[in-house]
Amino acid sequence: MKKQYVILGLMLLCFQLTKAQFTLDGEFRPRTEYRHGFGSLIPDAAEAGFGISTRVRLNTSYMTDNYRVYVSLQDIMVWGENRQILPYDQNNSFAVFQAWAEIKLGENTSTKIGRQVLSYDDQRILGGLDWAQQGRNHDAALIKYKKDNFILDVALAFNQDYSHPTGFVSAGTAYNTTGFFSYKTMQMLYMKQKWEKMTGSLLLMNNGFQEFDAANNADGVSNLQTLGTHLNYKNGSFGVAANAYLQSGQRQGAVDVKGAYLLGLDFSYKVSPKVGLGAGLESISGNDGGVGETGAFFPLYGTNHKFNGFMDYFYVGNHANSIGLVDLHVSANFKLNKSSSLMVKALNFRGEQALASGEKSLGTEIDLVYKKKFKGYALVLGYSQMFANDGMHELKGITESESAGLQNWAWAMLVIKPKFLGGK
Repeated sequence: MKKQYVILGLMLLCFQLTKAQFTLDGEFRPRTEYRHGFGSLIPDAAEAGFGISTRVRLNTSYMTDNYRVYVSLQDIMVWGENRQILPYDQNNSFAVFQAWAEIKLGENTSTKIGRQVLSYDDQRILGGLDWAQQGRNHDAALIKYKKDNFILDVALAFNQDYSHPTGFVSAGTAYNTTGFFSYKTMQMLYMKQKWEKMTGSLLLMNNGFQEFDAANNADGVSNLQTLGTHLNYKNGSFGVAANAYLQSGQRQGAVDVKGAYLLGLDFSYKVSPKVGLGAGLESISGNDGGVGETGAFFPLYGTNHKFNGFMDYFYVGNHANSIGLVDLHVSANFKLNKSSSLMVKALNFRGEQALASGEKSLGTEIDLVYKKKFKGYALVLGYSQMFANDGMHELKGITESESAGLQNWAWAMLVIKPKFLGGK
């Protein structure tokens, strides 16, 4: 009798899955890194870093005509972080990376609620930060409208942390999680229009940061506004993209933000099916304010690793209220054959504001990335080198005589994305 119930249950499950789309996929991404000046200049007496980390993700999606549910589980493992026969994860890195439901409200409207990736345009202000093994997500409610070539998204978030073992309590709504522009509240409006050869978008975002008084009691919220546009034009082999963003209001610590801006312009040209060239300039304002105010712009929740050099000297957990940046860069992409490619990029850095010495020149970085696709997986190799000027040594607080002569970074990454189940 039990076997009949099992068979009946399986038949009902199969019948249900025929009316819905269920997928189960994953990712296995180990990365080996040699760090000798990654993120900042390394002193001559310091040893280079070397290690291996692995990102593992399991993603499942269930979709019907009226809704879709998506869950992504991940763990970040550094080789050797757990001692032998340890019964738990020593770095506590297992997490729910995404967990959301998207409900259809009408022919062109839906709402997406839960932990999700917010990624728009070139990811300058909002991006998934996929390079980082942990990635970036947001707990938010998103209202989406899309018709023809027009998109309108509105996002709302209110963040809270558990200040009591049984959960948040009624004594208040203080948000004690700080750092890396972690916000208590967020409101975002995004609009995008596509034409035949051009797309244009408008982003308006407000972030509220919890403030505390001298006794560490909740003391209101500082609100920072970011407003800007991304434009992209393509005509045959030629392309041009532009970013223009402004920030005002207050940053964490009740610091007044005045006149902060980011301006970027990039050109691309495809010489042939196998060769593409690029050149661009980005200017990010630095701190020119007095005590309690700043003119420095920060790109907040973008995929900052994608910009201003892969060695992450700027705006990757650093450079938040500094001299700003002027980044002049050129690049070339080569398609070596059907399965491999090579990217070469050179970036010259200057401060938008001068250092205490009056110096602005910071240095030049060279980035190389080689990709090779195999059947079912891919191998990616990278090498970067920083040629630091006097200004970089002053900025990073290490003299030229103290720093190592060679500042470089090399890495190798294997990417496997298996599809376990898919389709109807």
